[in-house]
Amino acid sequence: MRALRMAAGLSGGQLALASEISASMRSRIERGLVSPSVATLERLAQGLQVPVSRFFGDPARRTDFCHVRAGQGLVVDRIGAVAGYRYELLGHSLSGNLFVEPYLVTLVPEAGPYATFQPPGLKSLYFLSEAVTYRYGSKAFEVNGGDTLLVDATALHGIEAIHSGPVSYLSVVFTLRA
Repeated sequence: MRALRMAAGLSGGQLALASEISASMRSRIERGLVSPSVATLERLAQGLQVPVSRFFGDPARRTDFCHVRAGQGLVVDRIGAVAGYRYELLGHSLSGNLFVEPYLVTLVPEAGPYATFQPPGLKSLYFLSEAVTYRYGSKAFEVNGGDTLLVDATALHGIEAIHSGPVSYLSVVFTLRA
């Protein structure tokens, strides 16, 4: 409850007031000295503007946190990877129904265009450097460093032309687990 209160930017007194409970009761609940009734939990949830279920998650068991230091991503060989496309895995998700794959993609100098990617899911691309023509279905876009694309990855897509190099971009693919 304390983490939720702090995330909401509320002091203990503000939460007590918003929840219509006494400040001392709020403090005892937050410190684990008393077990609140369901009615009190409902009032606290309303004061925090969260569903009651947020109190019952076990954040210590969550495994969806990952910290990868700069330059220390795992270089991976992806099945069906295009020659000259270097994939550096920047994290992973291990829990929940959403599978997330963030990659730093770097095209080595001899890499060529490849506009027929078609994985499942939704893909977000943030271009870090240089100009390319990016194909998405029947449309082509001129893309530069700092540009972002969000695409339904099931449509044919990819770099159609490289205008200058080196080319690198952040690619995050989101898919639902079966």
